[in-house]
Amino acid sequence: MLLFKMAAEGGGKEMNEIKTQFTTREGLYKLLSHSEYSRPNRVPFNSQGSNPVRVSFVNVNDQSGNGDRLCFNVGRELYFYIYKGVRKAADLSKPIDKRIYKGTQPTCHDFNHLTATAESVSLLVGFSAGQVQLIDPIKKETSKLFNEERLIDKSRVTCVKWVPGSESLFLVAHSSGSMYLYNVEHNCGTTAPHYQLLKQGESFAVHTCKSKSTRNPLLKWTVGEGALNEFAFSPDGKFLACVSQDGFLRVFNFDSVELHGTMKSYFGGLLCACWSPDGKYIVTGGEDDLVTVWSFLDCRVIARGHGHKSWVSVVAFDPYTTSVEESDPMEFSGSDEDFQDLIHFGRDRANSTQSRLSKRNSTDSRPVSVTYRFGSVGQDTQLCLWDLTEDILFPHQPLSRARTHTNVMNATSPPAGSGGTNPGSNGNSITTPGNSVPPPLPRSNSLPHSAVSNSGSKSSVMDGAIASGVSKFATLSLHDRKERHHEKDHKRNHSMGHISSKSSDKLNLVTKTKTDPAKTLGTPLCPRMEDVPLLEPLICKKIAHERLTVLIFLEDCIVTACQEGFICTWARPGKVGLLPSQTQANSPSGTVV
Repeated sequence: MLLFKMAAEGGGKEMNEIKTQFTTREGLYKLLSHSEYSRPNRVPFNSQGSNPVRVSFVNVNDQSGNGDRLCFNVGRELYFYIYKGVRKAADLSKPIDKRIYKGTQPTCHDFNHLTATAESVSLLVGFSAGQVQLIDPIKKETSKLFNEERLIDKSRVTCVKWVPGSESLFLVAHSSGSMYLYNVEHNCGTTAPHYQLLKQGESFAVHTCKSKSTRNPLLKWTVGEGALNEFAFSPDGKFLACVSQDGFLRVFNFDSVELHGTMKSYFGGLLCACWSPDGKYIVTGGEDDLVTVWSFLDCRVIARGHGHKSWVSVVAFDPYTTSVEESDPMEFSGSDEDFQDLIHFGRDRANSTQSRLSKRNSTDSRPVSVTYRFGSVGQDTQLCLWDLTEDILFPHQPLSRARTHTNVMNATSPPAGSGGTNPGSNGNSITTPGNSVPPPLPRSNSLPHSAVSNSGSKSSVMDGAIASGVSKFATLSLHDRKERHHEKDHKRNHSMGHISSKSSDKLNLVTKTKTDPAKTLGTPLCPRMEDVPLLEPLICKKIAHERLTVLIFLEDCIVTACQEGFICTWARPGKVGLLPSQTQANSPSGTVV
């Protein structure tokens, strides 16, 4: 049993209790057993060898006031429910839609928030054999299957997302290390696509599809070595962060197809990434058991966090709990050790934090203090919450209470990237993803900022070939960035802390050089542990028996899920009173006793 194994590995009774509540400075978070979603029979799923359980949300804005919809995959099955959250108990006997697949398993999915209505939603589903399906679970229709004959890519789909602001474009990543841009209006053709090189750089190449008539894929990105485990769009939709099995974070300008910056894990593959609500920071997690905070503007690692005992499968910011204090930095209240935070979810509604963050970002005099809240879950079944405070973000202006702040690298010298892996960044006037005027769209993640001069923007590099290949989507604005937490599972077995030395699938890359980890350690790509601040988690709680695969922050709750197929709702402080608390000790799943 895993429970006894973990007991042997390092802990007393306290370590191995499944927590049903935890306290942060804002109050008590409580697990709602009546709001647990799973397969209708509530039987724990035998997860060995299966793809990670994933959860997607959409709000259809129906008149009942209960517009949230939930999709999750368990093994060969895909479920679509009305999500009642903290308001009412889950009714598992009445899924709106249920699908069982043969020969392949769903691996990931994403709703189009722009087009969702109470009568129709567009849901993309990626599969273990490489196909992508477009379905409408409300109308119970299947409208299209992409890569049906697997002529485009035969490897597992690791991440699928609608391009922000678009009703028809979507991006798909595979374990082959390739990403493809599709348009739902086009077909995939009956023959394998032929490609023409559009742009290449350090460890990446982008090709256009060469054909007489427009067909899918519109673009093929080949990134790094091994599986491309996850990608995430910046809040304004202009930049794309990719994490790969080769241990690299690569951040691209999506429109101009330019590499903005890179970072290397301490060791092993990177499995997940997310953007801060204002687009200034990216947090990654992976096989080094660490969370790493990377500055988008400075293109450098500014902190690492150590709290997990195994691979980190999801990282996320919590925009609802990000703290902005109208006070002198010397009296910064965010240094308290109690704080909760996790994945920053694309459905967040505009709140006062947005305007205050924009105020914080519009001046150099620092009239407000900001604390970014983020969190992580991992294969060690633990939820960690982290605090990113001003003493880490601005180490040259000491606060009254300094934290674990060691020899921080000079903020004015961004990494050259060990042999030019960071071309064009050099700290020149690059617009933060979020600085441009955010589109007036509902549930947008974009936070308004003062504009940074963009005279040196890399998008001006676009030549005729690039313009012709990319102009179809170069002007897209953000609607919704749904941080869909993706982990890789193809090299994971269940033993905690297992590290695979195998470095994944073959990949045809136009230009790539094998990066020697020993040569990157100690460089700006991968600073030594003693060269950057080491964060400690504000809370670290064991909340499941099986590895955790989902972490989503909603306005009134946090949603987590484990590989047994149980989706749990944690009510935020003050949000529990909507329902009588039911006996959590008798949770039918056995996950949260």
